[in-house]
Amino acid sequence: MLMETDKRLALQAYEQILNLIMSGMTPPGTMITERRLAETLNMSRTPIRDALLMLEGEGLLIRQGSRGLQVKQMRIEDYMDALQIRLLLEPEAARLAAGNMPVELLDSLGETLQMLVEDGRLGQSKPDRSAVRDVDDRLHGGIGDAAGNPQLAQIIRTLRRQTQIFDLRSVPERFEATCQEHLDIIGALRDGRGEEAAQAMRQHLGHVKDSIIKRLTRT
Repeated sequence: MLMETDKRLALQAYEQILNLIMSGMTPPGTMITERRLAETLNMSRTPIRDALLMLEGEGLLIRQGSRGLQVKQMRIEDYMDALQIRLLLEPEAARLAAGNMPVELLDSLGETLQMLVEDGRLGQSKPDRSAVRDVDDRLHGGIGDAAGNPQLAQIIRTLRRQTQIFDLRSVPERFEATCQEHLDIIGALRDGRGEEAAQAMRQHLGHVKDSIIKRLTRT
C-alpha cells in the first residue's frame, strides 16, 4: 500500500499529467514515458508511475505493448458511447444533488457564467475556454459529490474526462448556449428543484450531443 506521502505525490503527479492531456499540451496519440515526465514535472519516477497507472485505469492512457503508454485517441464512437452513459447518469445525479450543494459555490459559478456571457455579447473575440472548463469541472464535479454516491461521482468524472476532448474548440458556437444551460442547472440546484435540475441537465447533455453530431455530419 502507498504511504500517505507517496499518495500525495502520486495525486500531484496525476493532476499535472491530467492537465497536460486536457490542455492539449500532450495531444492524443502521444507516447508517454516516465523518464520524460519526471524531467518535465521535476518529480521522481515512482509517483509518476503511480499516476500513469491511475490514468490508464480511467481509460485516458492506452498501453501499447513494449512501447509503453499512449494518450488515447478518442474515436467518435467512443465519445458517443460515453456521452450516452452520461445522459443516463448525470440527470439523476443532478436530481439527488438539488438543495445539497453549497450556495456559495453555486453563486460563485453563476456570477462567473454571467460575466462570461456579458463579455461574449460585448464582442470578445474568443471565448475563454479555460474559464468555461473550470466552471464545467466545478459544477459537474460538485453535482457528483453532492449526489451522495462516491462511486457514481467517480464514474461521472471518468466519463467526463473521456469526452472533454470535444470541448469548445470543436463547437465554439456553443459558448453562450453552454453558459446559459449551466445557469439553468445552477438555478434549479440552488432552489432544490430536483426534477427541474434533472431535466436541465438532460437538455444540456442532449444539446451537446446534437451539436457534435451536426458538426460531424456538416458537408
